Amino acid sequence: MIDTIHGVDFSGAKLAGLNIWIAVAATPASPIQGRVELATQASRLQLVSLNRLGDLAGTEERAPALAHLVGQILQSNQALWGIDFPFALPIEIVEPGWGLNEQLGWAKGFKGDAYAFGRECVERAKKVGDKLHIRRTTDLETKTPFDCYHYRIICQTFHGMRDVLGKLVGTTGTIIPPFDRVKRFDRAVVESCPGSTLKRWNAPHNNYKQPAGGPLEAKRIKNRKLILAALAQRIDIAPAFLRTIQRNPGGDALDAVLAAVGVWEAWNASDWRAIEQHPRYSREGKVFA
Repeated sequence: MIDTIHGVDFSGAKLAGLNIWIAVAATPASPIQGRVELATQASRLQLVSLNRLGDLAGTEERAPALAHLVGQILQSNQALWGIDFPFALPIEIVEPGWGLNEQLGWAKGFKGDAYAFGRECVERAKKVGDKLHIRRTTDLETKTPFDCYHYRIICQTFHGMRDVLGKLVGTTGTIIPPFDRVKRFDRAVVESCPGSTLKRWNAPHNNYKQPAGGPLEAKRIKNRKLILAALAQRIDIAPAFLRTIQRNPGGDALDAVLAAVGVWEAWNASDWRAIEQHPRYSREGKVFA
């Protein structure tokens, strides 16, 4: 059963703890009967915590901050985690037959940084056809903003695969759908995408972030109000959390909440039999948004 949903707005930057936020929402647990049988409609959620990872970890440096995140995941129970980074790569650019374990092993043993990893992915794409950037099936289905090795997110992909999934895969009580079958578990970790969730809601998915800081521009304020109105239909957010969201100009706190709500809705709506039988999901992943 799932008692808490954790949404993580991820970063692979050197000071990853500065921009990673974790939202925790509570919901009435759904029973497990043999396989996992969940409600077809997501229960209304309540936001119970919203924190920057650097504050929780006591450091903003990437390696110890991500290690703290992994520790939090492994300590959780009856939990669903939605983390905003690509969990795997398109099957066209990896070796034939490679699944998640082989891809994580490649990332772990790669001699170079995230950008070199991205360039290697581009070189592999060149050998396949004319496209330098190949999207996974799930990227096309959920309209993710970028392919998973685009230079804008390659740090998220590389460090998420190497330093987070690489530490979680195979641990007792942890499943990572759709690479793992959905069965009894202590924690499930899945890929989320706040932008894809906003597109599914027909809510603004651009111009609500202001990474440069400062007072929010009028268009950012307008779009955040529309997004918060969409969230208000799905989750209870106390005034203190709303203030935290509004005072975070980069939108990372808001994205963490979106990750939690989006992944919970997608989890409840999933046809697990169809997912397990899909020819690509078990090798290149699926976005739950």
